[in-house]
Amino acid sequence: MRAGAIVFLVGAVATMATVAPLFLGADPLPSAAYFVCMLMGVGFVIAAAGVLRTAADQRRRAREASAAR
Repeated sequence: MRAGAIVFLVGAVATMATVAPLFLGADPLPSAAYFVCMLMGVGFVIAAAGVLRTAADQRRRAREASAAR
């Protein structure tokens, strides 16, 4: 989940950096900057996968603990 959060933050900063010139009347950034913005979605998917994996692991541990009683 931590890696997903970091990737998400990089994408969020890139998104703010690419949108800022549009509001400030400056020249837009090159296309590569817009591709970096896609890291926001990738980071969200990585973090969501981590949450689901952690939940599945906790369910498995709870099942094993209740079966051991």
